[in-house]
Amino acid sequence: MKAREYRERTLEELQQTAQDLQQDLFNLRFQHATGQLDNVTRLTAAKRDLARVKTIIREHQLGIRRVAGEQAAGQAETAEKA
Repeated sequence: MKAREYRERTLEELQQTAQDLQQDLFNLRFQHATGQLDNVTRLTAAKRDLARVKTIIREHQLGIRRVAGEQAAGQAETAEKA
């Protein structure tokens, strides 16, 4: 997935996705170690996807960007103040 698609998700969905990707990465590493992994590029892609998700979560924690669920709430608050 692309970072733009991950940014459209809520924080809870991102955290769940990160957990799923970590589990997936563990399974891929295990398959690679036992010689059962046919496509090694899946391992690289899983690492990159996990890094993307973690980066987006960290951006949210630092207040650099908001995730999808909070963008709508932030726009509603701005509209109420006006």
